[in-house]
Amino acid sequence: MAKLLHIQTSPRGGHSASQAVAEHFIDSYRRTHRSDIVEALNLWQSELPEFNGATLEAKYAVAHGLPHSPEQVHAWKGVARIADHFKSADRYLVSLPMWNFGIPYKLKHYIDLLVQPGLTFGFTPDGTRKGLITGKPMVIIYARGGAYGPGSGAEAADHQSPYLKQIFGFIGFTDFREIFVEPTLATPTSKEKAIAISNRKAAKLAVHL
Repeated sequence: MAKLLHIQTSPRGGHSASQAVAEHFIDSYRRTHRSDIVEALNLWQSELPEFNGATLEAKYAVAHGLPHSPEQVHAWKGVARIADHFKSADRYLVSLPMWNFGIPYKLKHYIDLLVQPGLTFGFTPDGTRKGLITGKPMVIIYARGGAYGPGSGAEAADHQSPYLKQIFGFIGFTDFREIFVEPTLATPTSKEKAIAISNRKAAKLAVHL
């Protein structure tokens, strides 16, 4: 029995293209992985600790091999809770819209909490950085109003996919399966067409994840 963690990052609920395709993926996944657990993490409904003050100082203490003060111990527990929950999954599904060519700030907040020394990445004895989360696949569903894929002429404006692959690769991920729901705003029917095409891709991916 495996656990699939779905990280939801759109606040639009039923109006979200990324969420619609994610739900189709999960429906297909449940049919073919009947014993698995699917857990949803809605970042808009989650209490994410601020990353400042004692929390920031606790990070630098870890990085420099220094002990935590009592205040830092308390602050670091909130960060460790986020990382431990994330690491408890075996497979991952991230669904997100494009905001200003990048990712929603809630997802950036979550990532800034998650990517921490000693929790999701570390160093070898010779000082080489290594990711600590390995051998786990990640499906990422991107929704974008425009088209930014190969041949679009707008590839350089895509700060969604390159960033997520870089930052999750930093903590050890190598197996990325991507679905691009685009363009959703070109015509009145663009969104429906993009979702339909992406749903077919999502169903196929879910079977073989």
